Amino acid sequence: MRWLLAFLCLFLAGLSQASVPVAGDGRVVDKVLVVKSERKLHLLSKGQPLKSYKVSLGKQPRGPKLREGDQRTPEGLYWLDWRKASDNFNLSMHISYPNARDQARARTEGVSPGSMIMLHGTPLDEHYPEWYFHGLDWTEGCIAMRNDDMREVWSLVRDGTLIEIRP
Repeated sequence: MRWLLAFLCLFLAGLSQASVPVAGDGRVVDKVLVVKSERKLHLLSKGQPLKSYKVSLGKQPRGPKLREGDQRTPEGLYWLDWRKASDNFNLSMHISYPNARDQARARTEGVSPGSMIMLHGTPLDEHYPEWYFHGLDWTEGCIAMRNDDMREVWSLVRDGTLIEIRP
């Protein structure tokens, strides 16, 4: 009976590993690092960079997000906790902002911290081609990237991955 239980555990462990997205060299993305001052998003595996992408930030890119509507991109540690296809921004992954520190600061200041911060693609707009947005800080506080880059990140990063956003 014990051998059957051991086999079942090994089988289930193998199934769970099969669904983990891996980079071309077989490494798993275990952290996403955004460096706002560089306008870069880095995919990391065990602290080593796998790939980097250019990103756009909120219209007020300096400093951390302080309250709803300030058009700033948060800074801190969060999770990419769920994803969706978006009519406006193609693919998008939700960043778990606000964290406990953000909520405490907002409560102290008597303001709403905001919500719905996403990592997303670029709008498909008949008046503004995708290249128009590349290199601009144009979001309301989200992190945006080219749609091809977002599709790649979508395929390599699983829900529950840590994202660190640095100044």
